[in-house]
Amino acid sequence: MKIKRFAVFCGSKSGKDMVYEKHASDLGKMMSENNISLVYGGGNKGLMGTVANAVMENGGKVIGIIPEILMQWEHGHEGITELIVVKDMHIRKKMMYDQCDAAIILPGGNGTLDEMFEMLTWNTLNIHDKKIVLLNSNGYYTHLIAHIEMMDSQGFLYENWRERLIVCKSPEEIISCLV
Repeated sequence: MKIKRFAVFCGSKSGKDMVYEKHASDLGKMMSENNISLVYGGGNKGLMGTVANAVMENGGKVIGIIPEILMQWEHGHEGITELIVVKDMHIRKKMMYDQCDAAIILPGGNGTLDEMFEMLTWNTLNIHDKKIVLLNSNGYYTHLIAHIEMMDSQGFLYENWRERLIVCKSPEEIISCLV
């Protein structure tokens, strides 16, 4: 199956390490170069805004899906191809999952982890079979990866988690393993 759309889950803040923004920008540019559209949370701040702007600046297509409650907080991005305002977070996540061919997880906070683990859970339950990629920018997710390995070694996972979650260190690696 040719991948046409990535759902990108990431922070509405930029974080403290400049590599996070660089990776978000590089990923957006590479997506456009490979004719892959972006489906994301619809904000214009932080890494969300960076990846969306990079896709748009390079001639790509961006679909933002944002719940009403976050229109002010994350500042709905008016400069993208399409901004869809929905009632709540549950509708947002479901629409993002339904509209993507693969999910990319960039650095972020609680919301990003919530989205990643929900995608993983749905994947494990065979609700979908979409590839999920964790971008471990400059070691950001190293501790989380160690915890997932602990969950596995202690018998809490049903299968090899590495078959469900691909870990990459750069946007180039993401593109090369999915495109």
